[in-house]
Amino acid sequence: MSGFEENRHVANSHESMTRLPELANEVIRKNLADELEKLKDAESWQRETGRSSETIVKYPEFRIVLIRMKPGSYMSHHRAEGPISVHAVLGKIRVHLPDDRTEELVPGDLLAIERGLEHDVEALEECAFLLTIAWPEATAPDHA
Repeated sequence: MSGFEENRHVANSHESMTRLPELANEVIRKNLADELEKLKDAESWQRETGRSSETIVKYPEFRIVLIRMKPGSYMSHHRAEGPISVHAVLGKIRVHLPDDRTEELVPGDLLAIERGLEHDVEALEECAFLLTIAWPEATAPDHA
């Protein structure tokens, strides 16, 4: 297979996994301040859940999701099939872990959590974080 054919094959596999193929481009650049404003303007921000999110990178084995939460909102009983990281970019977040452990994150803090570990996320004030999820290739979702 020539380099051109190989690149076309990779592009086609990226396009087939997402309705927004630009989320799987070879190089992706986003401005987080702009993305945070979009989340605050999103219809989901007005809902009872008190949060809004957007997938900003979507490869078969790797996702980055930007999540913005209103004060007091909660994401309960989460568990991922692969390791995750939570990188605080705005406000204060409390992550509840097993055995009554908690971690409070402020902008710039990064928390990594092993696959399968149940956790909850609580917004102590208006906050936002980057959630990165990685899957072993064999368990990566086809169309998440």
